[in-house]
Amino acid sequence: MIVATTMQMQVEDSDELYEIVNGARVVKSLTAYESFIASELAGFVHAYVRANHLGRATIEGLFDLSNVNNIRRPDVAFVSFDRWPRTRGIPRTNAWAVVPDLAVEVVSPNDGVRDVLDKVAEYFHAGVRLVWLVIPGQDLVYCYTSPTAVRILSRGDDLTGEPVLPGFRLPLADLFPPPDAPTTADATP
Repeated sequence: MIVATTMQMQVEDSDELYEIVNGARVVKSLTAYESFIASELAGFVHAYVRANHLGRATIEGLFDLSNVNNIRRPDVAFVSFDRWPRTRGIPRTNAWAVVPDLAVEVVSPNDGVRDVLDKVAEYFHAGVRLVWLVIPGQDLVYCYTSPTAVRILSRGDDLTGEPVLPGFRLPLADLFPPPDAPTTADATP
């Protein structure tokens, strides 16, 4: 019989990706596919902001959105040097006390539509300037510049970052694997 100590259980718990929503801890989950898409997009954003000295890109970072009383973890985020100066170090805290300029959510199959749309509205209320909702199963990106202003892009379109990431352009065909790539059913262990 194996007995886990309290300390072991706390360490295992700390590995979970979570947010604090209305005072409650909410565990986030992504499938391997959504995690892959988030990582790919983070790579494109990171390379662009670094090359253009615009700010910092993160993946799965916690942000303390104190004006909406929640702590959120966008799948990808960008914080401009205007909001967090280049000379200011990144804090060694659980949550970064800054509102990102860009928040990206990669929507998982278990995410509820209402929860996702509430999160979009909350991001804007907190001061986020641009929100991308990535729908991997449909190869779509919903680009919000306000809670009600949205453009829907598909595989043949280019994702742009105006006005937050001036000049950023990513063909969505470069983000989403080709349609003829092996699916879950085709993959071999």
